[in-house]
Formats: sequence, structure tokens, C-alpha cells
Amino acid sequence: MTARRLSRSCHVGGVTVGAGAPVVVQSMTNTDTADAAATAAQVAELAEAGSEIVRITVNNRAAAAKVAEIRDRLRDDYGVDVPLVGDFHYNGHTLLREFPDCADALAKYRINPGNVGRGARHDANFATMVQAAIDHRRPVRIGVNAGSLDPELLDALMDDNGRLADPLPADAVLREAMVQSAITSAEAAEELGLPGDRIILSCKTSRLQDMVAVYRDLALRCDYPLHLGLTEAGMGSKGIVSTTAALGILLQDGIGDTIRASLTPEPGGDRTIEVRVCRELLQSLGLRAFRPEVTACPGCGRTTSTVFQELAQSIERHLDARMAGWRAERPGVVDLKVAVMGCIVNGPGESRAADIGISLPGTGESPRAPVYVDGEKVATLEGAGLADEFIRMVEEYVEAHYPRAEAGAVS
Repeated sequence: MTARRLSRSCHVGGVTVGAGAPVVVQSMTNTDTADAAATAAQVAELAEAGSEIVRITVNNRAAAAKVAEIRDRLRDDYGVDVPLVGDFHYNGHTLLREFPDCADALAKYRINPGNVGRGARHDANFATMVQAAIDHRRPVRIGVNAGSLDPELLDALMDDNGRLADPLPADAVLREAMVQSAITSAEAAEELGLPGDRIILSCKTSRLQDMVAVYRDLALRCDYPLHLGLTEAGMGSKGIVSTTAALGILLQDGIGDTIRASLTPEPGGDRTIEVRVCRELLQSLGLRAFRPEVTACPGCGRTTSTVFQELAQSIERHLDARMAGWRAERPGVVDLKVAVMGCIVNGPGESRAADIGISLPGTGESPRAPVYVDGEKVATLEGAGLADEFIRMVEEYVEAHYPRAEAGAVS
């Protein structure tokens, strides 16, 4: 993996972004922000799933009037203090000015330079939002989107390109317009008095290769922290694959300080899947560890029995349930490696390589499974209680190898 790009440091509430800090997981609500109870509940759900910053839509006066209440509900009803980001388009300059309690309750403002007006109004509206950030000592994310790019900037670059003897492809000009919009807006914010360590940039597009190219260029041309996202990634496996491919390429290159998976959930579906995808991606890349890692084989003709699948599922669920307590009591347990294997081909080797592993025999055999601890065979489990016995051994391993944190220690 390439060394991490070293950006400036930016603080969003109590979360440090950039300057080598761990890559931060973000998410966004899809509730009507004017419904303070529903929005606070979803923010709390996202935070519980592991989102370290949560963005909420602030699109009208009704929404802006409820932001402070949402913050208070999170603290009083859920004990949650996750930083809230206000997502502003078109009328952010008005809302931040008219609702100072909203401006104060938010930990960061998202400004889309393509959606703050045209011509002189663009500059005045942008300046108003930046001034609100200065007055309330808040950072901003200048978030450029391919779908809402400043048309005046894009037209000017297209005209310049058309006069070249060898014009660039239109998509290359679009990417250049996105990068220029982000950087010139950040420079304008600094000229207005916003400190450079309160600025984060993003350049989002729904096309994977364009996104990768834009961020690589942006990373070379500035040192602001970068928020990564493949916007409108889509639904189901398509959205997950596209998002993890795009983010994975950039993170592997050392680019990216915060990430979000912009997935379309099923109607009424679980919004927290976007958080889980980001956490799994960061853990898979070795950038962060959030929970013990379980290695399990995919199964084949040797593993027609469902015993190993059920065991792997039981282990995953048990670890997820226990992490709520372990995260505070035994923070080192995130480094635990568990293997649940289904047959004799790779089972013993993978089990020995894990901290604790079990290797089932395979198809049609009575489950009689050796257990390995730190590379040594220590037991053979069999019978109907095999799963419970292995879970007990995992608990014993954690107890022996991951001591409780001292009272008052920060995990």
C-alpha cells in the first residue's frame, strides 16, 4: 500500500480529519429533517453502527428550525454526541443567517459551489456561508458534484478547450472543471478569512474511472483533507461493488481522509448498510480495525453439510453482540483472528494461522473438529454442542489474551 497522503488537519466536532488520522466513516440520513424525532433516531442508529460523522439535509426553514432540537435529542434521549453536518444547496446562505441556532448546532457545513447562485449572486451567497463558518468557528466541506457543476466555469473551460489545436475529450474537461471549482472555492474561502485548516474538499461523480482520476488530480494539486465518495452508487450488490472498488483504489493509493458509501437502500431498508460497507472496506485494507476478523471458507462439494456455515454465522453474531462491551472493556480485541473452516483441504492451515480456529471435516462426516490456538491443536470438538463449546473457547481466549482496560482509559 502506498503511504498515506499527508493533508492538513481539520477538526469536525471531536473528530480529527486528515494529517494522518485514521480514515473517518461518514453517512447521511434520508429522513425529513423537519421531523426531529425520526431524524434523531436515524442519526443515533447510524452512529451506533459506527458512523463517526453524520450529514443531515438542511433544505428549508422547517428543517433548519429543527437542527438544534435534533442535536439535543441525540444527547438527551440516546447519549449520542456524533458531529452533525448540514447539507446545504441553493439557500444555505439564507438558512445559516436566519437560524443561528442551526449554524451553532452543526459541526460542519457542506457547501456545493455549483448550487449557491450565478455570477455576482454566487460570490455573495458563498461569502455569506463562509462568514457563518467563521462566526461559529466551524469547518466547511466544499463538495463539488459532476451533476451540479457551475455551468459558467464548465462553459468557459469547454470554450477554451475548443480553441485548442488538439482538444481534450469532453470528460477530461469536466474533470478539470471539478478540480478547479473545488480548489478555487477553497482559496476564495481562505481569502474571506476562513482558516485553511477548516476546509475539506470533495469531487464526486457517479462514474468510477472519472472519480478516481479526479481525486488523484486533486490530491496532487492541494493539501486539503479529502472526503471520498462515489455519488449515486446505486442499489444492492452493484452499488456495493462500485463503491468499494472506487474507494479501494484511492485508499490503496494513500488518498482519502473521510469516506461515505452512497448506497440506495431497498424501500424501507436498512440505512446502516452504508456504514458497514465503509467499515468492512477499511478493515479489509488494513487501514482500521473495528471488530475481530473471521476467516470462513466459501464451501464446495466437500462441504455439503451446513454445520460449518451455521458455526460461522453463530461466531459472527456472537462477536458482533460482544463488541458493544468489548470495545470499551477490551479494546485490543479488534485484532483477534478467528477461523471457521469447512473441510480438511485448507481448514487445518487456516485454523493454525488464526489466533483460534476450528476445522470441520467436510461432507457427510459426523462433525469432529480439531481446534487450534496460536497454531497448536488443543482440542477436538464433536456432537450437538460443538458450536457452543467453540464459542466458550473463544471467550476464554479473549479473557486470557486481551486484558481489561484500566478505569478511565481512552479506547
